[in-house]
Amino acid sequence: MRFTGLGYLIKEGFRNVWNNRIMSIASVCVLISCLVLTGSAVLISMNVTNLVDKISDSNETTVYLKEDVSKVEAVYIGRDIKNLKNVTEAKYFPKEEALEDFKSTLGEEVFDNMKNDNPLPDAYKVTMKDLSKYDKTVRQIKKIEGVEKITSQKELARKLSSINDLVRILSVAIVLALGVISLFIISNTIRATMHSRRFEISIMKSVGATDSFVRIPFIVEGMVIGFIASVFSTAALFFLYDIIMEIVVNLIHIATIPFSQVFWVVAGAFVLAGVLIGALSGFISIRKYLKKEGNEILGW
Repeated sequence: MRFTGLGYLIKEGFRNVWNNRIMSIASVCVLISCLVLTGSAVLISMNVTNLVDKISDSNETTVYLKEDVSKVEAVYIGRDIKNLKNVTEAKYFPKEEALEDFKSTLGEEVFDNMKNDNPLPDAYKVTMKDLSKYDKTVRQIKKIEGVEKITSQKELARKLSSINDLVRILSVAIVLALGVISLFIISNTIRATMHSRRFEISIMKSVGATDSFVRIPFIVEGMVIGFIASVFSTAALFFLYDIIMEIVVNLIHIATIPFSQVFWVVAGAFVLAGVLIGALSGFISIRKYLKKEGNEILGW
């Protein structure tokens, strides 16, 4: 196909959007809604994942040492804990510091009768990389000589991992569902265009026009609708995201990912998704017409 012929077909695609502007506007609005909801789901997933990762990083498991462990032995125990693959940090927490923490929390008078006795053991504050490997890591720590007991964070670890997995699954499900809805809506819009141009399509098929010659304007139409929707979706999410995140921050005081950090990723993903959905809609919608010849398209 010559470049001039391709240029004509692209112009026809743009002309289809304008000639069927009411249906095109409806398709753009529906696709904007789908893209904004999809983008919101993905951004919420990213924020939850980011929050879970931060909580995981700050999720310290306390490893208590035996009472008769010396300071030198405690150093070697800490080294063995740090050498475990799933441990990111093992911070020494001496019993003197633990006692001072209790005093600041409960008050000095509670400990007046203790004199110089300190019943608290030395400990290590351990942070793990992957909470799904919590049980395995705890078993490894318990095998180290000098370890007395470990505070159980098993339930918290399981909940954090479950939340992360659930959000990811829901995000994928939402993306797929809204993608199918968008495909259906744009396909119907293009079908309406084809119905209004069925005489023209019939003539083109009768004089020997190739399938690609007939198909391209409708694919272009879908791509234009998808592109327009992606631009407006990016702008809508830009304003909505900051408003929603401001409310969330005021309610639960968590740090969220700024939209400026993901703007180009969101814009690129929206454009790619909108154009692909539009092109696929045009391709699918024209197929049944291409299987017919001449008068069959008109039902004669």
